[in-house]
Amino acid sequence: MRRIGIDVGGTNTDAVLIEEGKVIRAVKAPTSEDVTTGILDSLRSLGSTGALKDKKIDGVMIGTTHFINAVVQRRHLTKVGALRLGMPAAASLPPFCDWPDDLAALVRGGVWMVEGGHEYDGRPFMLLDEAAVLKAAEEMKAAGLKSVGISAIFSPLDPSHEKRAAELVAKVLPDASITCSSDLGRIGLLERENAGLLNAALADLARDTIAAFEKAIHDSGIDAPLFITQNDGTVAEASQARRLPVYSFASGATNSMRGAAYLSGLSDAMVVDVGGTTTDVGQLKHGFPREANSVVQVGGVRTLFRMPDLLSIGLGGGSHVQLDPLKVGPVSVGYRLLKEGIAFGGSQLTTTDIAIAAGVLKLGDKSKVANIDAATCKRVFAEAAKMAEEAIDRMKTEAGDVPLIAVGGGAFLIPEKLAGVSKVIHVEHGDCANAVGAAIAQVSGECDQIFKDMTRTEALAAAQGIANDRAVAAGADRTTLKTIESEDMPLAYLPGNSVRVRVRVVGDVAAS
Repeated sequence: MRRIGIDVGGTNTDAVLIEEGKVIRAVKAPTSEDVTTGILDSLRSLGSTGALKDKKIDGVMIGTTHFINAVVQRRHLTKVGALRLGMPAAASLPPFCDWPDDLAALVRGGVWMVEGGHEYDGRPFMLLDEAAVLKAAEEMKAAGLKSVGISAIFSPLDPSHEKRAAELVAKVLPDASITCSSDLGRIGLLERENAGLLNAALADLARDTIAAFEKAIHDSGIDAPLFITQNDGTVAEASQARRLPVYSFASGATNSMRGAAYLSGLSDAMVVDVGGTTTDVGQLKHGFPREANSVVQVGGVRTLFRMPDLLSIGLGGGSHVQLDPLKVGPVSVGYRLLKEGIAFGGSQLTTTDIAIAAGVLKLGDKSKVANIDAATCKRVFAEAAKMAEEAIDRMKTEAGDVPLIAVGGGAFLIPEKLAGVSKVIHVEHGDCANAVGAAIAQVSGECDQIFKDMTRTEALAAAQGIANDRAVAAGADRTTLKTIESEDMPLAYLPGNSVRVRVRVVGDVAAS
């Protein structure tokens, strides 16, 4: 298996070639404002090493922060028609009711609520009002909307009303991008609906971004399928990622954690990924990031779907350093480091300048930072270590000391000894662990729903089958699937011997 992994970070775009499980070449290029130029530059750099000459590439895996940045920065978002199936019960808290005002104003194209949805035990709550759905679709068409988010009460148990509503809307709006919340979510209407509406708002950006990625790969002369990395450390085929871009929100940090596991050989450890702008801290369990089981806010919007449990702090290789009083971060020069850092002829003191002055990094012009003495360097490194220690302590789930893998371009800020850490591991190619994580990624499938009138064994088997089918639909080879997470919870207050089952499987990418 020969793959290229690419990670588009806030500062650098990293690319690696992995062949038969080994990192053959790793390169960096500054991230460009349009993202794709940075990808093209990194692929050209990789090609110029001769590593790709006359070689068949099996896949290009790209991780990007493009989609979450659009939500956080309130840019490139599409107006969405929100269709909720749940009247009359679901009238009190309409779609967008818990969104930040500025984001809702950008995304809300209109709200339509009609009868439909199911009970918690799978019985129809109300019959779907098909005439009202068609009327809503006509009104969306009149309003010029091209993106629609459909949600229904308890649709993860029975998505039939959402699917039927999508068919009806597509008849009126054949070119519209339609997101059904049951494709994304878990139980919990508002959070699942929010994820669906965010996904619908990213429809145009996802189409354009992935088309640009495909063009960049083609222009580089590489003939290989494109995969986009997901929040849980796995990948999906470009067509699936184009349909569900929210699954790529946290893929950058997740790639780093998967890459850290791969490069260190450890499957259970804490990981600290120090980038140019932020440090992400998470925990590896069985080689994958621990998942968040609670509500995750994205750009101020409450969501509940597959996301890693991460803590981000404003510490990175480009962080501003203020000496009196001492302060490190949270502001960073980001991808402008090579212009604005003092060692590179700029005027802003950064953590990278401190590392150059201390002799830790051999970059830039050391004479420009010669006035920074050893005691000052020591103070800045101690402050960075303290910030990292606090973040690690908040993310640990056990009282004892744990191993820590330090990766990312700013990993020089993590010392060899930290409180609460048994051993700090710096790995070879750790500065591009994110691209390594992308290159080695597998494909996943998940099921999280309530089953009734079944034995526990039957419910687990049913959930396993659904998760397997979803993984295969995302591009996995069925023969390689293995279960990495399985939990079941009897629900005593529901009729029919009800049990909630969650199963997650991963498998290798199927041969194209």
